[in-house]
Amino acid sequence: MGLIGGSFALALKKASATHITGIGRSQESLQEALNLGVIDAFSDTLEVNIHAALQDADLVMIAAPVAQTASILQSIKPHLSSDTVITDAGSTKSDVLACAKEVLGEQINQFVGGHPIAGAEKSGVTAAMANLYLGKNVVLTPTAETNKDAIARVAEFWRVCGANVSEMPAETHDSIFAAVSHLPHLLAFALVDDIASRPNAAQLFSFAASGFRDFTRIAGSHPEMWRDISLANKTALLSELEAYQNELSQLKQLLTNEDGAGLQALFDRASTARNAWARNRQ
Repeated sequence: MGLIGGSFALALKKASATHITGIGRSQESLQEALNLGVIDAFSDTLEVNIHAALQDADLVMIAAPVAQTASILQSIKPHLSSDTVITDAGSTKSDVLACAKEVLGEQINQFVGGHPIAGAEKSGVTAAMANLYLGKNVVLTPTAETNKDAIARVAEFWRVCGANVSEMPAETHDSIFAAVSHLPHLLAFALVDDIASRPNAAQLFSFAASGFRDFTRIAGSHPEMWRDISLANKTALLSELEAYQNELSQLKQLLTNEDGAGLQALFDRASTARNAWARNRQ
């Protein structure tokens, strides 16, 4: 019951007469979700209560840090019917699919990996909003084993939330998002950590303005979640970090040589690419 799961629940409730039960490790968060109308009921993680919560469930959405996927699947597996579809909202997919295959065994055909490309720097159920996924992309990563009806059902749930749904292999997903999502988060966290660790940090922060704000906004994201994402997608991220270090080395050399033409050419390429991307998004 955080931002991602709560927003999924709110969008479904807004669009249909869905009955949603929240399961989580924090009684306080679950009660808050109930008070806010995000869910209709909640359950703790005791086995008898999980069984009651999953009885007749059409869909189970795992919206938790990816490192928790295995323990969650192990908890729910004994209580899954053959008609229940399981999906997730994790930002890495190869590790999640491998975990699901190991835990679910023959029921792996009921699991559809998913990743909504949406979020905010705030976390928790109080940050949830029904329109979070409106017009946003959601990537599904089914395999050859995945039941076609399960894929269609998960896709329809996301379309009800207003999202645009596409499919790709898990490995392709992880490679793409290491470059355009995971690396930017690491860079933002690293810059803020660097500034905060300096003796004159208070002075530096007092003069930081819109450029610093825009670049570092995502450093306010959920630390546990991003720890898990970074470790889960380590191989692709290390490759992206190396590529970025090469780019920084190039910048350093241009500055050392006072190569104004080279700097402007790099800035021109980046500015052109960034503006073209922004226009295409509009």
